[in-house]
Amino acid sequence: MQTRTLGTTGPQTSALGLGCMGMSALYGDTDRSESIATLHAALDAGVTLLDTGDFYGMGHNELLINEALRTAPAAAREKAQISVKFGALRTVEGGFTGYDGRPNAVKNFAAYSLQRLGTDHIDIYRIARVDPDVPIEETVGAIAELVEAGHVRHIGLSEVGAETLRRAAAVAPISDLQMEYSLISRGIEEAILPTARELGIGVTAYGVLSRGLISGHFSRDRKLAANDFRGMSPRFQGENLDRNLDLVDALRKIAEQKGVSVAQTAIAWVLSRGEDIVPLVGARRRDRLTEALGALDVTLDSDDLSAIERAVPPGAAAGDRYPTDQMAHLDSER
Repeated sequence: MQTRTLGTTGPQTSALGLGCMGMSALYGDTDRSESIATLHAALDAGVTLLDTGDFYGMGHNELLINEALRTAPAAAREKAQISVKFGALRTVEGGFTGYDGRPNAVKNFAAYSLQRLGTDHIDIYRIARVDPDVPIEETVGAIAELVEAGHVRHIGLSEVGAETLRRAAAVAPISDLQMEYSLISRGIEEAILPTARELGIGVTAYGVLSRGLISGHFSRDRKLAANDFRGMSPRFQGENLDRNLDLVDALRKIAEQKGVSVAQTAIAWVLSRGEDIVPLVGARRRDRLTEALGALDVTLDSDDLSAIERAVPPGAAAGDRYPTDQMAHLDSER
């Protein structure tokens, strides 16, 4: 397994991480046994970075990772690195009502995560979205106290803008910034990515296949389950979906010429953006994991990259990456 280092202060991880959210929520029904098998397959392949959130399935995802690690070989278990997002407030029905970044809440969230994960530390801890009512300095300061106490190894951030990133980094070392980054989500490139690089902060890129939209497996006539987040996502709606899948068709021609899959091409593109970027792949099944890992063997030369840029130019995506109410929570979009 190839490795990369998250920033100047962060850990060395596998070059691809596994995003585990879909194993518990937001993409329709889940298969627990297949999720565990996929986690084991990832560990066996050398994937060390497992990304989760304490609100994924209201704790279900952390318990799932706990079970997978307990039943994995000791050597793989010891190499696993767990990245946890916290702060999202949920309802019994599964709705989101905001974010809590108060210092006491930070420590409370961490205590519950450590219990569910069955570990004595969290490798990377980050608030999922900035709490607009709490200065980022206070939230990061509380995580820094958890680091000092040995409960957390590294501090991360998620979906923050360049100014917030600077303020946070002035309080304590930040290992990485988690941002959506893909061929059709490139907003990070304008100011956020340059700022992260200036500050020596790595990037863990989620949504590298845009929730399956640019995986090559999503069809125009696909029916989504009622509990699938994508049913509310603007990029999966009506004419937006048609326009976005036209981009996928253009990307498919390049992939076929190279003898690789569309998903592998899209992941390889993110990998090509810099050694300081670690893509997170949201595979829920072993076959999808195997396909994603194949991207590590795909080399994109300058001609390939130019062809991809022509096929899917910056800003070509139709529709926002989240519904309007959720876009309002993104500090990175301000």
